Amino acid sequence: MSQQTSQQVCQVVSEEAARLNTRELRDAFGAFMTGVTIVTTASDNGKPLGFTANSFSSVSLDPALLLVSIAKTSSNYQTFSTTGHFAINILAEGQKELSNTFARPSDDRFANVAWHLSQNRNPLIDDVSAWFDCTTHAVIDAGDHALIVGKVEAFHSAGYAGLGYYRGGYFTPARVSAEVIAGPKVIVSAIIARDDKVLLVKTADDKWGLPSKEIGKEGADKALAEIFEKYQPDASASFIYSAYNNTETQYQYISFLCSAPDELAASGHASGKFISLDDIDTQALQDSALASMLHRYRKESQLKSYGLYFGDHSNGTVRPLHS
Repeated sequence: MSQQTSQQVCQVVSEEAARLNTRELRDAFGAFMTGVTIVTTASDNGKPLGFTANSFSSVSLDPALLLVSIAKTSSNYQTFSTTGHFAINILAEGQKELSNTFARPSDDRFANVAWHLSQNRNPLIDDVSAWFDCTTHAVIDAGDHALIVGKVEAFHSAGYAGLGYYRGGYFTPARVSAEVIAGPKVIVSAIIARDDKVLLVKTADDKWGLPSKEIGKEGADKALAEIFEKYQPDASASFIYSAYNNTETQYQYISFLCSAPDELAASGHASGKFISLDDIDTQALQDSALASMLHRYRKESQLKSYGLYFGDHSNGTVRPLHS
């Protein structure tokens, strides 16, 4: 392409961008649901720095790369684009105030935050859903922002459900999905998995079922909290996995796919037991609906790609979800 042609193309692109309403464009970008992160680093004198960002994305597994976008007008831009190292802290669902703290101007955002310094001199925040300790792989110019690509040197996933952001507001997958509850008689259950095993409990008729509880006046959140307290205190609901009506009993059944820190998930509470789905006879399960759901879960967990089932206890559809 000649220099003149290149200049003409750039001029056309600039004129097109000038015709876009930036406020409406921001709103349109906001239609994409994201997680919430705090990006951190430390200056040469050891001062911790950080800002809230939802412009985080995984890039590559081999080599292990990720990226985050930062505005060139940000007061953090110079440091983060030159320091050579940074960390991504993915916030858990209960850390909304922490997100707000790092999104507002402050002389010391770390003043009341529990954190420790990584081997690459990056602040890692306690109790986050996951963190990635990175060295800077590349800084790429991208209009009024820059893309900082990081090489993952170390990481940890605690298994907590993450904090989401959508159209200018926070959400958690578990609470948004609870809105599908439509009937007066509702039973919630938890699929709590570890490796290739699922936590199952014995029912009154000596069958295997999921930890479950009928929803009372307090709602689904309270019922789930009681399930976790009884069987896995550090578990959390990630997203709804199945919602169906039993046309015979008139109950609605809501099953949540849950997660728990690996180091805690091994110790069962009450009468729960982690059982491999490869080792259990479907006849030993509570009913055919549970057998079908766990059969689907076994296949989807191998692919790390999950769906949401809607329907009744015998027929329905599965809508794909991103893992």
